[in-house]
Amino acid sequence: MKQRKSTHQKSVYYYNQWKKRKIFVMLSLLLLTGSCFVLTLNSTTTSTTTSRILTLASLRSHFVVQKPKIAFLFIARNRLPLDMLWDAFFKGQESRFSIFVHSRPGFLFNKANTRSEYFLNRQVNDSTQVDWGEATMIEAERILLRHALVDPLNERFVFLSDSCIPLYNFSYTYDYIMSTSTSFVDSFADTKEGRYNPKMAPLVPVNNWRKGSQWVVLTRKHAEVVVNDTTVFPMFQQHCKRRSLPEFWRDHPIPADTSMEHNCIPDEHYVQTLLAREGLEGEITRRSLTHSSWDLSSSKDPERRGWHPVTYKFSDATPMLIQSIK
Repeated sequence: MKQRKSTHQKSVYYYNQWKKRKIFVMLSLLLLTGSCFVLTLNSTTTSTTTSRILTLASLRSHFVVQKPKIAFLFIARNRLPLDMLWDAFFKGQESRFSIFVHSRPGFLFNKANTRSEYFLNRQVNDSTQVDWGEATMIEAERILLRHALVDPLNERFVFLSDSCIPLYNFSYTYDYIMSTSTSFVDSFADTKEGRYNPKMAPLVPVNNWRKGSQWVVLTRKHAEVVVNDTTVFPMFQQHCKRRSLPEFWRDHPIPADTSMEHNCIPDEHYVQTLLAREGLEGEITRRSLTHSSWDLSSSKDPERRGWHPVTYKFSDATPMLIQSIK
């Protein structure tokens, strides 16, 4: 009996040990499964969070508001002799401007004729031969605007000559131009000089005839008006011409009535008259941002008398002159 009881006790003991081990293994498996679930959950959460961060970053970069740009439109004979001044002006501001240059047909800006990388290959490829006092000057302006409007970020369009220099730094100039929604256009009613040709009526009525500086700063809206114009520009091509100069008459018959020749300089009238005709004068600030000196009466230099503003010489460029202009 004792032997049988002892055997039974051993069996119970081993059974209980086996049961405990089974419970331990099951608990371990449950814990391990739980750990795997937590790890999987954490991994999924991390993956989802990372995915969201990347998506937001992608959307943020996609919808980053880029600053509007100013298109600087140079009308030049050939090269730009003051390119290094402009180089210093533009440096470090590459995202806020674009450059387009209209030079004579066939002229290319390369390292042989410009010292600034900003002007390399910036000439338009469909330039026209420009003659002073002819409609080709405003055709050059229209060509430059057509190219500049291709970039949707260009919101202001500044016309410059090859003899222009910046008087202020880029940031000041940029902020000043962008501070208003208007174009800067020197424009006034031209009631004298007989430049208006009655043959322009009725498409260009005399009450819309305006005069002002060629050097304007246009908003994108007004630039598009100039480029899309199919009415005023043809009238200027046909009827707005400069009067024959006396030296021309030496080799040609003198007109019967020279007063009937209208001394119309297209680039001093076109943009101003077009905007007036389109009813947009309420959207302009009536002044130019480009300085030019026409007070030639006191000049003793015959080269400084004529139908052109003063060309300042190196000896003129004193700090006092710059400050007085500014």
